[in-house]
Amino acid sequence: MRIISRKIDVERIKKGGPWVLVYGRRKTGKTFLVSNFLSFDRFFFVNRDSTVRDVRSMELYSFEEFLKVFREILGRESVVIDEFHRLPGSFLDFLHSVGVKGRLVLITSTLWLAKRMLGRGSPLLGLVTPVRIGLIDEREIVVELSKELSGRELVEASTYLREVTLIPLYDGSVRELLVNYLAENSMVIRGMVGEIFTEEDKELTNVYEGIMKAVADGRNVSGEISTLLFSRGVLAKDNPGVLQRYLSILVEIGVLERVKVYGKKRFKYFHRSPLLDLHYYLEENYSYTEVYTPREFIRKVIDEKVPIHVQWFLKDLLVKALGLQHNIIEERGLEVDIALLRFKRLEVIAEVKWRRFVPRSEVRKVEDKLSRFKCRKILFVPDESVLEREPEEDIEVWGVNEMLSLARESLGNANAYLSM
Repeated sequence: MRIISRKIDVERIKKGGPWVLVYGRRKTGKTFLVSNFLSFDRFFFVNRDSTVRDVRSMELYSFEEFLKVFREILGRESVVIDEFHRLPGSFLDFLHSVGVKGRLVLITSTLWLAKRMLGRGSPLLGLVTPVRIGLIDEREIVVELSKELSGRELVEASTYLREVTLIPLYDGSVRELLVNYLAENSMVIRGMVGEIFTEEDKELTNVYEGIMKAVADGRNVSGEISTLLFSRGVLAKDNPGVLQRYLSILVEIGVLERVKVYGKKRFKYFHRSPLLDLHYYLEENYSYTEVYTPREFIRKVIDEKVPIHVQWFLKDLLVKALGLQHNIIEERGLEVDIALLRFKRLEVIAEVKWRRFVPRSEVRKVEDKLSRFKCRKILFVPDESVLEREPEEDIEVWGVNEMLSLARESLGNANAYLSM
């Protein structure tokens, strides 16, 4: 069984303070991290009917019985409560009334409660530190998988196995894994996001699902998304301003990423999870959860999307390893794969050519594009052998080994900092 060390996330929880709210969508490993890598005295799990089970003793309590036990141990023992949002609202008021005592970790996958914890008027505002758990850190996954993989497969597997639910199923070919998983588990994937909204909205609303389909299909600007949803009758008005609150919620919970367009006052939206991006692209174009879709169609989509997702992976790795901010450079006749800034100054420009062969003409296009910038320039390829010729001297060519070295160096520095 593969277990990916997630020291960065574990330390974030440990350093969050005496009371921590661990949140994020389902299947990101929140409960596994807390139960296996944190020290605690009592671990409680709240059932859907608000009864509470002590995970170690397996005792089952009514809410009233649990509250009596909790009153006695609060401040004396370290306590974890998983799915705590299922408890009556009076429990939040109780926590607010007693104030911070001892060590308390609250875990939730439900969007509305995480939103309340982060917003004004929350009973726990200022008492708990919210820690969002998303996909596995790019540096940690690639370093861990490098113990058994190399080359192209290492990077592609690292890109998708950041989804912890895929890790036990991986058998050496991530593209084959994705074909089989998407073909057999489409409704499970939908549930990863759908259950975020169930406690408040009772179902995944058409607005949220419409946004995620649109983003996966390449409509990344709020105006484009608004127009599409209005045309389908999902929105009453074609108004990007109305859509912003939905987009903000999806960003806050970690489903979408918002990226600034360099030099402009606008943003573009992307899926954080490549797996969800594949799912919603297939749903938008083929309605594959409702209509039989041949595996050949699914494989074609995967092959088309892998280079894009690898680009996202490399971008995020660079952002974390170099401590820079990502912007999108988008001008007439010019789009750059990766643009990293320190404050408002461009520090790194990179192009990604995730192919088996890059002809001389393509290398020339890269040179022409990057020649417009006076900063560090990188060309990412699976291996230098895919290039028909080397680019100009001021362009660094990075393969898998260079990327892996950076990840190892950065991870060492990050762990040293977190352990201080």
